[in-house]
Amino acid sequence: MIVVDESEPVGEIEPPFESRDVQIRRGLNVRDFFEMEEEIGRGKFGTVFKCREKKTGLRLAAKFVQAAKKADRINVEREVEIMKSLRNPRLIQLYDAFDDGKKEICLLLELIEGGELFERVIDDDFVLTERACAIFMRQICEGIQFIHLQHVLHLDMKPENILCLTRAGNRIKLIDFGLARRYDPSKKLQVLFGTPEFVAPEVVNFELIGYGTDMWSVGIIGYVFMHPFVRVQSSAR
Repeated sequence: MIVVDESEPVGEIEPPFESRDVQIRRGLNVRDFFEMEEEIGRGKFGTVFKCREKKTGLRLAAKFVQAAKKADRINVEREVEIMKSLRNPRLIQLYDAFDDGKKEICLLLELIEGGELFERVIDDDFVLTERACAIFMRQICEGIQFIHLQHVLHLDMKPENILCLTRAGNRIKLIDFGLARRYDPSKKLQVLFGTPEFVAPEVVNFELIGYGTDMWSVGIIGYVFMHPFVRVQSSAR
């Protein structure tokens, strides 16, 4: 059994590299600069590997995104531009980016090895207390607050996009800005994407979205956390 730390985090753990003004390096092969290791994740939009920078030995995560179509390439370029403005301990950090000019773009990201927060919710091996959940939720809200202060909407908040720094610790980082968008409240913005279980009603109805769109998803995450405790309390009555 893994008992998740429920003590209040003290101070911040900074990324293993300084803030960088990342510009996509075009026409270069990322494998000339980084040694790829084992695969650690796979999704609809890409595959993630552990990797090591040959020059420095720095260990990172390499996210390969298919970008054969112009629209796909524009989406990845938007993700890079947005991530450059999101320097915060609650958010995964971007280190470098490569475009081979063919079929894929590779983003080099901070390596976070504690696993998905979602694993702790569904895995019986984890002892997750109400206090630990409250600490997680506060950090999630702090991360979203910072994103919104930069006039950005995440638009894909879900437990799978929240990573833990360590297996038993309670520090988290928000990840995956592939669907994120710049937001100007004075302009209309509508989208029709997201994860069905966590997406807000205004997305489903293709209505105007805003900061509350992310907060709806955060609320669902809070419900997922609290549901086991509510069920236990109800059965005890």
